[in-house]
Amino acid sequence: MTEEKLVYLFEEGNAQMKELLGGKGANLAEMTRIGLPVPPGFTISTGACRTFFEEDKAIPQSLQEEWAAALKTLEGALGKEFGSPENPLLVSVRSGAVHSMPGMMDTILNLGLNDKTLEGLAASSGNRAFALDCYRRFIQMFSDVVLHIDHFYFEEALTAQKMEAGVQQDPDLSEADLEKLITAYKGIVKNHTRKGFPQEPLEQLELAVKAVFDSWDNQRARVYRRLNRIPDHLGTAVNVQAMVFGNMGEDSGTGVAFTRNPSTGEKKIYGEFLINAQGEDVVAGIRTPLPIERMGEKMPGVHKEFLDVCALLEKHYRDMQDIEFTVEKGKLFLLQTRTGKRTTAAAVKAAVDMESEGLIDREEAVMRVDASQIDQLLHSQIDPGAKLKVIATGLPASPGAASGKIVFDADKAEEMAETGEKVLLVRTETTPDDIHGIVAAQGVLTTRGGMTSHAAVVARGMGKPCVCGCEAVEIDGALGIMEVEGLTLKEGELLSIDGSTGRVIRGQVPLIPPRLSSEFQHFLSWADEYRDMGVRANADTPEDAAKAREFGAQGIGLCRTEHMFMAQERLPVVQEMILAGDKKERDRALARLLPMQQQDFKEIFRAMASLPVTIRLLDPPLHEFLPNLEKLVIERTRLKCSGAPEKEIYEKDKLIKQIRSLSEANPMLGHRGCRLGILFPEIYEMQVDAIFHAVAELQDEGIQVTPEIMIPLVGTSRELEILRQMVEERALAISREQGREFHYLVGTMIELPRACVTAGSIAAHADFFSFGTNDLTQTTFGYSRDDAESKFLHHYINSKIIPENPFAVLDREGVGDLVKTGVDRGRREKPGLKMGICGEHGGDPSSIDFCQQVGLNYVSCSPFRVPVARLAAAQAALRMKKAGKG
Repeated sequence: MTEEKLVYLFEEGNAQMKELLGGKGANLAEMTRIGLPVPPGFTISTGACRTFFEEDKAIPQSLQEEWAAALKTLEGALGKEFGSPENPLLVSVRSGAVHSMPGMMDTILNLGLNDKTLEGLAASSGNRAFALDCYRRFIQMFSDVVLHIDHFYFEEALTAQKMEAGVQQDPDLSEADLEKLITAYKGIVKNHTRKGFPQEPLEQLELAVKAVFDSWDNQRARVYRRLNRIPDHLGTAVNVQAMVFGNMGEDSGTGVAFTRNPSTGEKKIYGEFLINAQGEDVVAGIRTPLPIERMGEKMPGVHKEFLDVCALLEKHYRDMQDIEFTVEKGKLFLLQTRTGKRTTAAAVKAAVDMESEGLIDREEAVMRVDASQIDQLLHSQIDPGAKLKVIATGLPASPGAASGKIVFDADKAEEMAETGEKVLLVRTETTPDDIHGIVAAQGVLTTRGGMTSHAAVVARGMGKPCVCGCEAVEIDGALGIMEVEGLTLKEGELLSIDGSTGRVIRGQVPLIPPRLSSEFQHFLSWADEYRDMGVRANADTPEDAAKAREFGAQGIGLCRTEHMFMAQERLPVVQEMILAGDKKERDRALARLLPMQQQDFKEIFRAMASLPVTIRLLDPPLHEFLPNLEKLVIERTRLKCSGAPEKEIYEKDKLIKQIRSLSEANPMLGHRGCRLGILFPEIYEMQVDAIFHAVAELQDEGIQVTPEIMIPLVGTSRELEILRQMVEERALAISREQGREFHYLVGTMIELPRACVTAGSIAAHADFFSFGTNDLTQTTFGYSRDDAESKFLHHYINSKIIPENPFAVLDREGVGDLVKTGVDRGRREKPGLKMGICGEHGGDPSSIDFCQQVGLNYVSCSPFRVPVARLAAAQAALRMKKAGKG
């Protein structure tokens, strides 16, 4: 069996070998292949990195032999020798993962220098100051990356030497100054390691390769991979490349450039460079770089050549490039090219422009933009240049950024907002009672709850920023303060949140407003051409419905009627209905609620202008609409202690008793959903009557509506059969009463495992299925959503017990398999049965891709996620087409 090859010269690779050579190595090989000026080198494969970790971080002998042979090839090509005191070959050692991870792993320059090769470099270059500068840089970088000595010690020594010499800039240090600095650097190494700085070049190389492999598993790399969903097992390649020097004088330099503006997408070279510098000087910020345009003044010939190279590389790779380069004595060298990271706005503009330029076709343009990043275009963002005082971090529950005065009470938030003040609602957790405060606030911060908690779901639906589960924050409502790590903030002080990252920031932050460019609208119209799944919105108000249509929704996939009951003027009537002593009392309250519901439905139907609207009948347990029991007990105690009239205390006791009688040990699995409609049919009858009376009124206005009535939490076919019959009877009664005909659908939300596995029998009574994957995830895993996200999910994800938060990204193996079972069995009973998804997963690109694979007809998500879903659905269809399944 042939032993696996672990080392590849640049001329042996190409752009298609990313899995083996990493992105950097594959692109260096590709640039070498097409004849661009790339310093020669070789790549140690990602397979070698995986072997390194498998072998307890040992470098196998075979790998050392391969890189020794590759070094010999470099020596022959350049006429230099690695470790030679007369004419030394120096190399850079850089990481290069399969997926670009800028700044996450480590780099070392000038490797091969020691006390002897220093003299050889000085002699061969004829520039001793340059050689000394390279050596001091190498000691500092090697010590930081390999020996783990904080670079602060070296920066401190450098600053002290510049002060002693009376100079401001590094290049102004004399040979004598540099020699003193090198001596100081060696002393730092000796103090921290109790050893001298390594002098053997081959030992330096082995230690450097080990350090780069190790950097694959450093904390920042792990966090970056988790955020960008990059698999942990891939490993990094290591690129060993002959050094070229930008620090050889005024005819040398180094820089970084993008072939288009990475912030805006404008077709214009965007970058910076430094004269007489090495690569780390540009990114370290020690010296102020010059804009790339100034290169035309300093080095006109090199600048023209560089512009030609940028055009060639963008045409060759058919995408915006991020290029690192060095100029040595007037000669241009390319050290890296990779697909440029860009903002979502830039990605959209670049995709649209490249399609019109003929660089890519329309399908490829649609695939170029990360659907999960579309959120950036729809919410205000914190100015990336702002200095922030981050005091805590929670869960990034709803994207965007907001600043406002801290308020701990929903009523107060509403009062202050009505006077024009911007407020930030800060709560331990929110309940439906707080809805008016959430409406009034710029954003929401909670110390409990997860990504699908009440605050998160409502905030996302409204397009408001929200940070949940920020356990570092402690709230004392009685004192009107919040405490974070010893810092006390009072109600009324300014606070900011970043719902895209979970950051909580003291004070007010500068915001950048969302900009929906013409390119963005044009781009989404392309996406609509390719998708075959519909995109609807979860919307509970006419305002939500209008926003959903503005963003391109093709209907409402979930209208939650319980949210309509939370308005302050309605809540007393709802509570009267719930606390009614008999059916007669309940009917009186329902009669008052009916015209309110009718008007709600009428306005939503009108806003959607004949597009489909799926209305879910009342779902949550009734006790959620009642006053807080603990507060009532406290009030009752206060009344007793203050000598209040017995009648008042009696009424309070009666209310407490009624609420206790409705309380449940596990309300999420208790008396809710269709169970409520079966035990109290008059509640569902009122809602159905309101729907059909609203339809009738709109028919008189010439607006045709086909409502889709959805029965929640069905677990047996008989439950749906009973409630479907009720809907049909009420529709028929109103039809006869008004002498008109109604067209409507009756379906169910599939959100229980039993409903999935018995979908065939349930389908016999359904016109559509809508998968409620929030509750389906909860009941499949046996997790309480809020408890799981605030208590243990973070640990589970970090410990790789589960790969993702299943409430954010659909669990394909478990929940997904149940969805697929429901689809297959439902359509086996009733071919062509319309099916959609209306949980939070309906706005997640990965989950939308799964929905495409199992054949759902539509996805439904919050209004502000509609553009995300439109693009994700198009990309899912194109992937399926490419795989030959479409």
